[in-house]
Amino acid sequence: MSNNRSVEFFDRQFEQQIHQTEGALNPFEQAALPHLRGHVLDFGCGMGNLALAAARAGCSVLALDASDVAISHLIQMASAEGLPVEAQVADLGHYDVTGHFDSIVSIGLLMFLDCVTAKRALTDLQVHLVPGGTMVVNVLVVGTTYMDMFDPNKHCLFPRDFLQTQFAGWQVIASEHQDFAAPGDTVKSFATIVARKP
Repeated sequence: MSNNRSVEFFDRQFEQQIHQTEGALNPFEQAALPHLRGHVLDFGCGMGNLALAAARAGCSVLALDASDVAISHLIQMASAEGLPVEAQVADLGHYDVTGHFDSIVSIGLLMFLDCVTAKRALTDLQVHLVPGGTMVVNVLVVGTTYMDMFDPNKHCLFPRDFLQTQFAGWQVIASEHQDFAAPGDTVKSFATIVARKP
């Protein structure tokens, strides 16, 4: 992915996490893990903690992210443990998904694309999930006031009901909104859905 403010922001975050040897799943990853099975696509894997956990649980994982720092770390970790994780640096705003997956997870990624691109990417992910497969998606929504991590020209705060609308007709296993305090008295407002494809 071409350098932009978001990638630079997360490269700095990931460098700090590597040096702090952070490997714990965040709350969204913890909630996603029990729903992952078979061949998994982790679209926007970050440091790869969820990809590693899924592989340890018996999944094979294709993990994609724009951060060279994160992907290099993930490749080293997966190799050291002999885990079935294929990790690639990818411009996810222009990535063409190929093949089909039993589970697809995209936590905290789509809001870093412009809205048109983000919606196209999510629709593409849905197409590449097998019938009966499970998708876990987490995005920032309207109400978010913490903007430091965003490229001014490339981000999307989704309507609060966006995921419910996007997954109409699917079996919704879980859906929630959560607000978290952020620096400078700002807020991060997340929507998360776990849905099974008909």
